Formats: sequence, C-alpha cells, structure tokens
Amino acid sequence: MHALWWKVFKSLLMSLGALMLLATLVLVGANLWVLSSTRELIEQELPMCSRERIGIVFGTSHWTRSGVRNPYFESRMVAAAQLVHSGRVNHLLLSGDNSTRYYNEPVTMWRDLRERQVRDVDMTLDYAGFSTFDTLARARDVFGVERALLITQAWHLPRALFIGKALGLEVSGCAAVPGGAVMGLWRIKAREWLARVATLGDLYLWGREPHFLGPLEPLEIFPRRWEASWLISRNAGGPWVRASAFVTRKAHGSANDTLSSTLLSLARAGRGEDE
Repeated sequence: MHALWWKVFKSLLMSLGALMLLATLVLVGANLWVLSSTRELIEQELPMCSRERIGIVFGTSHWTRSGVRNPYFESRMVAAAQLVHSGRVNHLLLSGDNSTRYYNEPVTMWRDLRERQVRDVDMTLDYAGFSTFDTLARARDVFGVERALLITQAWHLPRALFIGKALGLEVSGCAAVPGGAVMGLWRIKAREWLARVATLGDLYLWGREPHFLGPLEPLEIFPRRWEASWLISRNAGGPWVRASAFVTRKAHGSANDTLSSTLLSLARAGRGEDE
C-alpha cells in the first residue's frame, strides 16, 4: 500500500512539474514574441518620437491608492502636451474608463491637458476605452484611425503596439517616463508579463471583441492659427475650402465638453497669431 501511494504521489509531482514547465515556456515565449516584434517601434526620448497626426493617450487613475498623484498619469499628460506643443502630434485621442459616474479617466485627462494649454479642438474623448484592446479597436472602428502614435509607459507600449499591429493599425510608441522613482514597479511589470500572454489569447484564440462600438465618427483635425493664416494666404482670392465650423466630437454616447469657434472666426477675418 505504501508503495502504491508513493507511486501516485510521484506521478502527481511529475505532472505538476510538467505543467509548470509548460506554463513557464508559454510565459517566456509569449513575452519574447511581443517584445521582439515591437522593440524597434518604441522611442524613449520625446523629441525623437515620430510625427503623427493622431496620438492615442491611454487612461489610468489620476490618484494612487495611497492618495498621491499617480506618476504614470502625470508623465502621460506631460508627454501628450509636449508632443502637441512641439507639433509632433496634431490631435489627441484620450481613451479611458468611464464605467461609473464617479470615475471618468477621459474627462480627467481632458481637464489636465486644458491646464497645459492644449486646445479643446485638439482633443477627442473616448469614454469606452476600458482596456488597451478596447481603446485600439475603437480607435480603428469608431474613430477611423489608421495610424497613430501611442503614448504611455515603456512597459505598457509593447503590448499596446502588438495589439495595434494585430488590428491592422500602423503604430509607433512614445514612452512617457515618470519624473522620479516609482514604488511597486516590479509588481506592475510582473502583471504586464501575464497580460501579454492573455493578449495572445484575446487575439488568436477566443476572438475578443470590444465591450462597446458605435457608428464611424472620423476624427476632425483642425489647423492651428498660424496654419490657418498660411492657408488663407495661399488661397487668397478664392474660398478657403478648409475652413469649417467646429463641431462637438462624440464618443460612444458622450461628447467633449466645450469646443471653441475661434479658428473659424480667425479664418474668416484673415488674421493669425500662433497659439
């Protein structure tokens, strides 16, 4: 009897060992695949990030559980604002979770970027970006995005870029680097390793779909004041076909808060100061 129990126990240990080895191989293999296929698409320095008409900013909590400002949120806002002001990005798609009335990542990003002098008309809010996958799927299917610069942390970019490529988007990544040391980074990176494995299942096994979609609403990208002035001068003597009224951009069932009509008035008046 003792020999029989030992044989069963030994078989169980061997089975568990085989399963652990298989899980390790899957974990390492999946991460190597994601990292190796996206490494060349990531830029660590903001001034060197590729120029794109559209930048996608991924939402995260404004505050940490300890009650301090989230350094990841802060660095994403800093990077997004700098990219717009430097002219490397023309328009920002702010995508995040708005699952309850008390938690609204897109509006929080919008308010923060307004304080950083980013114009309302240069931002579109996506209120149903519940995950990285949802954000990129909706960017393609709802907002008509075909290529974009992804703005988030370096540890998040490989998965975001991999998903974007799998969805048929032309994407590159711009790393938003926190200003100082961040506590608990190892836990976030460990969770990201697991998330990359789950991403392969989402894309190639169980055919994940975004929680919410909606009608196609291509992003409206408007020139800055100096660009408007240049276009007016170039089209002097004839109608300026690029001038149009500002519109309220809507994400799934929601809309951006205030949009200004300053540029249209400027175009009609033929003036232009840089903003």
